[in-house]
Amino acid sequence: MASLYLDEGADFGSVAPGDVVRLTGPEARHALQVARVRVGERIAVGDGRGTVVRGEVVASESGELTVEAAEVSFEEPPRPALVLVQALAKGDRDELAVQAATELGVDRIVPWAAARSVSRWDGPKAEKGRQRWATIAREASKQSIRSRVPAVEAATPTAGLAGLLAGARLLVLEPSAEARLTELELDERELALLVGPEGGVAPEELARLTAAGAEPVRLGPNVLRTSTAGPAAIALLSARLGRW
Repeated sequence: MASLYLDEGADFGSVAPGDVVRLTGPEARHALQVARVRVGERIAVGDGRGTVVRGEVVASESGELTVEAAEVSFEEPPRPALVLVQALAKGDRDELAVQAATELGVDRIVPWAAARSVSRWDGPKAEKGRQRWATIAREASKQSIRSRVPAVEAATPTAGLAGLLAGARLLVLEPSAEARLTELELDERELALLVGPEGGVAPEELARLTAAGAEPVRLGPNVLRTSTAGPAAIALLSARLGRW
């Protein structure tokens, strides 16, 4: 069974084996018209909030699939959570970061309107950009068969990060930092990884973040692109936290 379909408007928390669930809307149309799912096939359907129903398609009509649940699994949200605070970047580098981070298991994503971000989400572009990232996270969750789709917050300037991430441990990825991410003592706090744009984190911005309690950390001797730094850090922390 290689396909996961997400119905984020559903709540499968009360579904038990033997029950039926119905997949409708764009996901059902994709399953029917693109994937050519037919009666008798086994698929997985998730609600994006931790519950996945696996079973056989017992009906297929009028743009709707009916699945009889053979197995229902629920995945608790991992603790501590991993948050990617990704600076808006030129081209598609920020989107590549969102895709890879989702596949690697990030739990929450915050678009960061950093001082040196060339890309700007102003006016109507702000919600359009957030929705674009949310779609990327959703598709990456399906591809990697994740039971939980990471939430994508509204774009936030540097001044708003400390409030938005209150209680989290803020880690700014900074190539010149003395502390190494591999050597940090970890605790139960949520871990927020701040990744700057291609031009890096501006000095005054870094000073403001550290004054708010953020810790500059480095990954290694090489300077990574904004599209790879966050995913690399998430992979490293996933191993240290025992997720992998």
